[in-house]
Amino acid sequence: MLNKTFSFPEKKSVFFKQFNLELEKIGLNSLGIVTIISFFIGAVVSIQTAFNFESPIYPKYLIGYATRESLILEFCPTMLALILAGKVGSNIASEIGSMRVTEQIDALEIMGVNSASFLILPKIFATVLFFPILIILSITIGLIGGWVGCQTAGITTASFLYGIKYEFNAFYVTYCLIKITVFAFIISSVSSYFGYYTNGGALDVGRSSTKAVVYSSIIVLIFNFLLTDLLLA
Repeated sequence: MLNKTFSFPEKKSVFFKQFNLELEKIGLNSLGIVTIISFFIGAVVSIQTAFNFESPIYPKYLIGYATRESLILEFCPTMLALILAGKVGSNIASEIGSMRVTEQIDALEIMGVNSASFLILPKIFATVLFFPILIILSITIGLIGGWVGCQTAGITTASFLYGIKYEFNAFYVTYCLIKITVFAFIISSVSSYFGYYTNGGALDVGRSSTKAVVYSSIIVLIFNFLLTDLLLA
């Protein structure tokens, strides 16, 4: 399927039109859920960290430091990838699957259109381009949520901000962006595969959508381990 997908678009204008539509459906429509989840994840992580660092031997700025490291290294890229696998992945699989069972894909192929490239390539490009933007937004909103959580836990703003800046390693952000880019490709390609090869009727579209979410999530977790081992170990 990927061999058919990664072919040069026959009409650039049509490709960019589809690409812009996918940016809106996949990227812009995910801003709301990413913002809400990131804010509350950051708040919960900071409160739990403050609860576990109640001992007076620990400086208060460690709450900000631990919150930053947790969000950048694991919570934002991996948790959001799993959530977006459910939202974006199921959307992609159900959309392409519906086109398959209603014979719209067959009609494209009869007209000589490369259906895989026409339908799937814009989705892959949109996810790979927009997911890193979402993850930067997620980290920012998560740190704001962490600051709000610290206020409820009695940690001063000065201590929290000092912890955020304490021994910052810029490579961790690069590592986070690499992970989310790989996850974006996995989610879009696996979901497209299950949608593209759907057989049957409406019930089979639902099954393909479920399989897309399950398999995408499993592969994301496997690659999370592999990338962490390769880049950080």
